[in-house]
Amino acid sequence: MNEYMFTKKQLRYLKIKRIFDVFFAVFLLIILSPIMLFTAILVKTSSKGPVIFKQKRPGKNKKIFTILKFRSMKIETNKNDRDLHDFERVTFLGKILRKTSIDELPQLFNIIKGDMSFIGPRPFLINDLGSYTPEQEIRFEILPGITSWTAIHGRNTVSVQDKYNMEIYYAKNISLKLDIKIFFKTILVVLSAKNVVDNVNKPRIASKIIDEEGK
Repeated sequence: MNEYMFTKKQLRYLKIKRIFDVFFAVFLLIILSPIMLFTAILVKTSSKGPVIFKQKRPGKNKKIFTILKFRSMKIETNKNDRDLHDFERVTFLGKILRKTSIDELPQLFNIIKGDMSFIGPRPFLINDLGSYTPEQEIRFEILPGITSWTAIHGRNTVSVQDKYNMEIYYAKNISLKLDIKIFFKTILVVLSAKNVVDNVNKPRIASKIIDEEGK
């Protein structure tokens, strides 16, 4: 991975950004705890399986961490001896959680732990490591985010490679002004609930997803 040289101003901002991330993550956990508790009860009672979905993802410097989400899929990965695609496993409640982005709320714990930021490149699967060009690997120079530059530019209507390329711009131009822009536009995207369904990229098959470092 070619190390990118951030400006002194960007390096200062990244330090300040981390402080704000922790402060607001704790604040939101307190404010949103009733919603999160209610969601946890709904997930547990609506379908078999754990409340929290955990999956290994590559983060800053390609360090593998465990991302947290409210489970939005059935735990079954095959039916009638056939591997199921992700879209076949999403529950009715899961569709609502994804549409409103409530499924992402447990990632507030990822932020506090230091695995993620509110804004940064979305962490893709371990399977995708090795599919990045040297320039695209700039995404691993900063913490991955709950929302991102790609989230406000098509969300799930652009290909994975296009998303990689979009994040090059974000990483090279990271600043308070850009993060504020992404923050407010993300709110509009969530409220509009547009582009939730991915009609561009090939659906994933659960049994083929690498979920552990070195697997």
